[in-house]
Order: sequence, then C-alpha cells, then structure tokens
Amino acid sequence: MRRNEIRPGKRKLLLMNLSRVSRFGIALAIVCLSAQAKPVELHHRLLVTADDRTLALTLDACGGGFDRSIIDFLIMHRIPATVFVTRRWIRRNVPAMKMLRQHNDLFEIEDHGLNHVPAIIGPGRQVYGLNGHRNGAGLVREVLGGAAEITRQTGVVPHWYRAATGVYDPDAVKIIEGMGYRIAGFSVNADGGARLPAAAIAKRLTHVVNGDIILAHVNQPSSGTGEGLALGLSALQRQGFRFVLLDQSQIHALE
Repeated sequence: MRRNEIRPGKRKLLLMNLSRVSRFGIALAIVCLSAQAKPVELHHRLLVTADDRTLALTLDACGGGFDRSIIDFLIMHRIPATVFVTRRWIRRNVPAMKMLRQHNDLFEIEDHGLNHVPAIIGPGRQVYGLNGHRNGAGLVREVLGGAAEITRQTGVVPHWYRAATGVYDPDAVKIIEGMGYRIAGFSVNADGGARLPAAAIAKRLTHVVNGDIILAHVNQPSSGTGEGLALGLSALQRQGFRFVLLDQSQIHALE
C-alpha cells in the first residue's frame, strides 16, 4: 500500500476529518490575515549532494484537457512525475485519472486546488488575470476542496499543494502550511504555462542543474509541451540524470 493510502471503508472517516480541518483552517485564515504584501513566486529545489544528478518533474493539470502523449512518454521511459490536479480537471478527465492511478509507481497525484484560484487574498486582487480569494476562508475551501476530490478518487491523502500560477501571498503561505500542507515550488518553468513551442521547451531543459524541480503542464494537448518534454527529458536521461517524486525528496527554498 502506498504512502497515506487508505482502505475504502475508511474514506468516509477521512472526509469527516477534512471537514473538521476546514473549520480550523477558516478560523486560522481569519486570525492570521495581515496587511497585504506583494505576492511572490516560490522557487524550490531538491536537497541533493553534489554528485547526485537528480531532478524532479512536476506536471500541472489546471483545467482543460489531457495531453496523453506526455504520460505515454513517461511510462515508456520510466520517468516518474508528481502531478498537481484540480477538482475541475479531475471531473473533466476521468479516463486520464484512471490512467495515472494504473501507474501509481510512477505518478503521485497532489493538490492543485478546487477551481484553480491563485493563493492571493483580498477583494479585487488578481495575478496573471486570474482573480484571487476575497478572504482566507476562500483559500481554505480551495485547498481542501481539491484534496477531498483526490482522496475520493484515489484513496490517497495529498499533502503537497501548488497554487494556481505558483504565486502566493505571505498570509496564504501561513494558511496553507498551517493546514499541514507542504508547498511545492519549482526552479525551472519548462513550458511557460504551456505557451512555449517545443524547441524553446527543449532548450530550457538544456540548462537544468542537479536538484532542479521542473514545472510543465499536462492539460494542453494542442501545445508544444508534449514534444518539447520528450526532446528535453530524453537528452537529460542520456546525460545520466535520474528523476524522483517529490514524496521521495527533501526540498529547500532558493534565495
């Protein structure tokens, strides 16, 4: 049984516990909100030794569809990936979730939220054109709503969280970590939000270094991400890099 996996008979109890955590989180949100500070993109890297040649691949599934070519490639080349999914994406892509679950030795499924709302707090605030949360309670619902759906679908409790856009208010970080989640930043944005062409993605991956956490997207099948990752990851494997799941790793913040 995988880490944190629960038997079907215990899922109801888990969801009751999530409800209690939700009430705690809402209270925490109200207590720790302070003056608005500029949101920041969190950058993390794996904690590795100098000769490890170890990387982590993370894939975001925000909304939209499913780029099966990426998952087929990873299965063929035995490259593990941590996949951050929203509830919105799960419900639109049931076969994709089934495929990921069938290969749970390669893919861990973690929390990207309920509806892909950024972790910024305050009426009218936006980042990259996406509205944030009016208050901390909204952020709590976003985090726990995504986690509850993942647990219902997989029987595994997520404990990593990545917010939409990867940008966070300092208060949002306190709320998320106060609920017991680890925030997953990154050090290499491989596909620029699934907007870059394949050649540009492959080129970005030529610059990775030992310990990098790579971010790309698995929800845009018409983008260049699938081809770009195939080119870039194949080259990295030939150079002797190996890939690990976040759950197999320790991470540290970059200055």
